[in-house]
This record gives sequence, structure tokens and C-alpha cells, in this order.
Amino acid sequence: MRRPRRNAQQGLTGRNRKIAIGVAIAALAGGALAVGTGMSNAATNCGGLDQSLRENLAFMADQRAHPTAQTDAVLANRQAVVDLINLQRREAGCTGNVAAPAAPAQKPTTKPPAQQATKPPAQQATATSAPAGAANGTGAGEVVCKGSTVTLSGEAGEPFASSGTFPVGTRLKVTNLDNNKSVTVTVQTTSGSCVLLNNAAFELVREPGKFLIRRAVIERVG
Repeated sequence: MRRPRRNAQQGLTGRNRKIAIGVAIAALAGGALAVGTGMSNAATNCGGLDQSLRENLAFMADQRAHPTAQTDAVLANRQAVVDLINLQRREAGCTGNVAAPAAPAQKPTTKPPAQQATKPPAQQATATSAPAGAANGTGAGEVVCKGSTVTLSGEAGEPFASSGTFPVGTRLKVTNLDNNKSVTVTVQTTSGSCVLLNNAAFELVREPGKFLIRRAVIERVG
């Protein structure tokens, strides 16, 4: 005599039915949690990668706007970082468009106006007659450049001197022992001699027709 089959559902007791339903609900909840967590992590990763990419592109734009001797090497290294970030973004499924920021406008550089060199105000030259026997100086100051000859520099203007021995502003007294005439002048320009007199100063102590003072005494008076 055959026994009647019992339906599988009929074989579940009330307690077993509750357990099965609980397991199914837990499985569904776990799957939903896994999907939700994965999407959240992806969004977080993309946000961080996008921000990192944006900062690196901004750095490169600034380097191009303000180049230095190391700019090429710096840009090459930073481009490798950008390529790696883009690879990570593709693997994470990031689809945001991250563009390089516009390069900052360069401010025009202006050079300060060049200052023109100004000559110190020339003190008025004075011409005097030297006492006889002034070969050792007139006593006006220290005798310098002993044995030097004096000629003219060819420069125009008020009486002054040029020198390669004394700085600009020095006061020198030049005496021509051949006619005992003296002139006191200020050094205003440089030359390769102990002292040169410009045209006006040389005229005050020269002998007619001569362009060289062979017997001269030079004194530093200031």
C-alpha cells in the first residue's frame, strides 16, 4: 500500500519556515549592502583621484607660466604622476572630466629707470703764480707723482682734471716750473695717467705753442 507523498512545503514546520525566511532576508540584505558599499567606495575613490589630478595639472600649469632651469625635468616627472592617476581613474570607472586650469596671466615686468651717473659739482679752478724754486712743491699739499709730465686730455668745459691714480673728487694743484704758473682743479673723469688737464685748465699753465709740461709739480690738496 502506497503512502501519499507530502508536499515539501507541507514538510516545513512553522519553526523551520521562519528560519528559511530569515536566511533569505539576510542574504538579500547582504547583497544590497555589498552593492551599496562598492558604489560608495568607487565614488570616494573617484573624488580623491579627481582632486589629485586637478592639483597636479594646476602645478604643471604654474610651472609652464613661471619656467626655471629645472622646469623640463619637473614637468616630465609630474606627467608620469598624471598618467598613473589617469590609469587608476580608468580602473575605478571614474568618468568625470578633469581639465587643466587656465595658466595665470603673467604680470608685465618693468625695469626701474636707469639712474644716470652724475658728476660731482666741480669746484672752481684757480690759477696762481708759483714762487720761484717750487720744485719740491709750493707747500699747498702733498707732492705726488714725482717726475710725471702733464699734458691735456682734449676735453672741453670748465677747467678740471682726469686721473687714473686719484678718485673723482680729488683736488690737485699742478705747477709748471717752466713759467711758475699753477692751477688747482678737481678730478672729474678717469684716465690712464696720474693727471691730465682738460683744455681750459691746460691753457692756464701752458707755455705758448707747447702741449706738454715736462717740468711739473703735482700736489694733492684735497
